[in-house]
Amino acid sequence: MRLVILENSDRVAEWAARFIKKRIHDFNPGPDKYFTLGLPTGSTPLGTYKKLVEYYQRNELTFKYVKTFNMDEYVGLARDHPESYHSFMWNNLFKLVDIDPENVHILDGQAADLQKECSDFEEKIKLAGGIELFIGGIGPDGHIAFNEPGSSLVSRTRVKTLAVDTIQANAKFFGGDIDKVPTQALTVGVGTVMDANEVMVLITGAHKSLALFKAIEEGVNHMWTVSAFQQHPRTIFVCDEDATLELKVKTVKYFKGLMAIHNKLVEEDGDPPF
Repeated sequence: MRLVILENSDRVAEWAARFIKKRIHDFNPGPDKYFTLGLPTGSTPLGTYKKLVEYYQRNELTFKYVKTFNMDEYVGLARDHPESYHSFMWNNLFKLVDIDPENVHILDGQAADLQKECSDFEEKIKLAGGIELFIGGIGPDGHIAFNEPGSSLVSRTRVKTLAVDTIQANAKFFGGDIDKVPTQALTVGVGTVMDANEVMVLITGAHKSLALFKAIEEGVNHMWTVSAFQQHPRTIFVCDEDATLELKVKTVKYFKGLMAIHNKLVEEDGDPPF
């Protein structure tokens, strides 16, 4: 487990984007070998997506041989609804780069058979050879995707009823009307993400500091589902200073002392040092 601590959310976005770019380049994808990327929605990854678009525009990165699988989608929202995760991903990343739409996989919250949609999604991941790198964000309660407190740590893609706290928090995206917020979502499971070859979790803001503490300094606990990734052989938590407020000073100093090593993970020929 690695913990990368950076000054602010902008630096988190840049570090994460450079890491993704280097991982794709090192993988050297082609027509017979696609790089498979798991992706989140929400405010935390927005800066990273913006940087990835910039790399594409500068001809530093191509998505021609990249396949993506998104973490989740609301049940009942049309794909073109402004708050659907389909809309979010197309508006903030996919339509701005050269990815083939056939290589984009997002759960369909309007599928006639939601259970089949979930099992088919798992099968599509297997047929793609598994996820090479899964990016995730977390909520203040430590949930990853829609695996809220109490979720099984070996869960797979499924229909999930949303907690009241989540519905209330998401009302701001629906004009403040809680009655317009979907009460269910389709989500990958903790086990689905754990199957990825590598996992990078982005955590920014003081309101996520307790969740980071639970993920780093306490044991694995299904009430804080992000803590499961302590057990993944290749997990990178990338956070800003504000998110470390609940960590011990000793913990912060230890991981900051490793930054010279961590920054080698994003350094490529021709790039400025991070």
